[in-house]
Amino acid sequence: MVIKVFLASSSGSTAIKKKQQDVLGFLEALKVDYAQLDIACNEDNRMWMRENVPVEKKPTNGIPLPPQIFNEESYCGDYETFFDAKEDNAVYAFLGLPPPPGSKKAPVKEEEAQEEVEDEEAKGEDDQPVSEEEEEAPEVTEEEEEEVTEVEEAEQEEEDE
Repeated sequence: MVIKVFLASSSGSTAIKKKQQDVLGFLEALKVDYAQLDIACNEDNRMWMRENVPVEKKPTNGIPLPPQIFNEESYCGDYETFFDAKEDNAVYAFLGLPPPPGSKKAPVKEEEAQEEVEDEEAKGEDDQPVSEEEEEAPEVTEEEEEEVTEVEEAEQEEEDE
């Protein structure tokens, strides 16, 4: 699988140039195989990119700006979605690639992660089911404990007399 990064070699926009450099630099750092496809010098690349970015991902003017990222023919996303994946440590999942050997954990789909959270919430802190009595019992502060102790001691003294 080859990652395709569509970019513009002669863009007049410094913002686009920085975004392109950020994507390419990060892919280099991860040692991901990728191909740079220039849309400024190659009309076929430009047309292919514009036709293959999903309609719901195109800006309001309908013309997607570089960089646009694909895994072969499959659309991965633009710079913003790449950046979000980078921030979430989910670049391999974003690119549709398996994580490298030795990585701590493969990316988890959002639904699976939610199920794990719900499963953990269903258990108590010590992984034991929580009884209804434990759930309903309010937390007792130190002050309240001291008051109860004083009242109990006073009642005990009255009984002793």
